Order: sequence, then structure tokens, then C-alpha cells
Amino acid sequence: MNTEVIKVSNLTRRFNGFTAVDSISFTVNKGEVFGFLGPNGAGKTTTINILCTLLKPTSGTAFVSCCDVEKEPNRVRKEIGIIFQDPSLDDRLTAEDNLRFHGYLYHMNHKDIDKRIPEVLNLVELYNRRKDFVRKFSGGMKRRLEIARGLLHHPRLLFLDEPTLGLDPQTRAHIWDYVLKMRSETGLSIFMTTHYLQEAEVCDRIAIIDQGKIVDLDSPANLKSKYNETSLEGVFLKLTGREIRSQAGESAWTQWMRRT
Repeated sequence: MNTEVIKVSNLTRRFNGFTAVDSISFTVNKGEVFGFLGPNGAGKTTTINILCTLLKPTSGTAFVSCCDVEKEPNRVRKEIGIIFQDPSLDDRLTAEDNLRFHGYLYHMNHKDIDKRIPEVLNLVELYNRRKDFVRKFSGGMKRRLEIARGLLHHPRLLFLDEPTLGLDPQTRAHIWDYVLKMRSETGLSIFMTTHYLQEAEVCDRIAIIDQGKIVDLDSPANLKSKYNETSLEGVFLKLTGREIRSQAGESAWTQWMRRT
């Protein structure tokens, strides 16, 4: 039985001579929370866009739920849900109508949509606000609604691209409560990026990418042990930003590390 929901082999993407993703390989297992971390411009979004069929690879292969992302994009899209970094709800519609429109896009029948909408709204505790226009929602409520929308069509894999960006710490904690509840109740696999490295502690494994290459991949505990760090932030700073360090000078970087 195949336990992999993502299998990436020697994946490369170039833009006009610039290599954004440089021959990376990794797998994500069913039911796993997989973190994909790196500085801005490291290749995270390019990789996600390829896995979500929004961008074609230059070379290499990527499979999502055993479907080739380049050859079977429509099958891949049915298997995944996406929570984008930028808000993508229609604030002129109610919460319920945003979900209903999503269901139509995924060719769900009316009966299944009517059954599923209360389920996902109850999951993120927004059922009582289902008739409210989204423009009245707070940032955290909008994020919760986007999570509900991403789950509406029963995806096997959920992509979370900076899902808590710009939210306050309390709201971020609530969002992750919902995400982990989904994983425990449904066995959903989650592929996430975040710049809040404390959030990455929820991951079963983390791949750290820098300048288009995966520089390490392991569990949070193993990464911290391997690099003799007490936090993922310390690991992250050791493994990434080589170009910044060379420009600033290693001695200056070392002094900054000691101060922090």
C-alpha cells in the first residue's frame, strides 16, 4: 500500500536562466504535517505552485496522490485544498455563499454541498455566522472560513501557504487548533509554509530550502539535536542566508548570533 501523498524527484524550475528550484527530492506521507521552510526567494512558493499545478516544472517529476502534476493536473486539483497566503474570499458574499460557489467550481452536486457546508462551518466554529457577509469578518474569521472552504470537497491533502500571516498570536494559536483537529479527525495530510518558526514545531518533519536547494530534512527534534540548538529558529539561521552572511561578513553574523 502506497503511503506517500507527495513524491518529488529531482524537481527543477528555471525562469529566464535563473534557477528557482534546483533538483529537489522529497516525499510526504499520508496523515503527515510536513513543513517547508526557507527565507524569501528560497523556492517555497515556486515548489507549491508546481505541486498545485499552477506552474510546470522545467525538469524532474512531482506526484500528488499518485497523479503526475504535469500530465494529470485535473486529477491533482480534485485531491488538494489550498489556503493561499493572500486573502481570496469574496467579501460581497456571505460565508455560506462563498462555500457554495467553491462547491460549484469543484462540480459537487447540490445535495453534497448542502450537507457539507454545515459540517465545515461547525468545524471552524462559524456556523452561526453563515448568513453574514464576509466583509464583516475579522482577519482570523476569514482565515477560518478559508480553511473551511479548502476542506469542502474532501481533499486528501491541504496546502497551507503562510496561513496565519498578519494574525495576532492568540488567533494564530486558534487556527492551529483547528488544523490539528482536522488532521486527527480525518487523517488529512498537510503541507505548510510559515515564517513563524514556533508554529513549525507542530510538523512531523520539516524540509529547509535555501537558494533553491533542500539543505536538510528531518523532524523538529532531530534538527535541533543535530545542530545543537534549542529552537528551530537557531537551526534555520545556521542553515539559511549564506548569501546574506557573505555580504555582511561572517564575523558580523557570528556576533549577531551570539547577541540573540
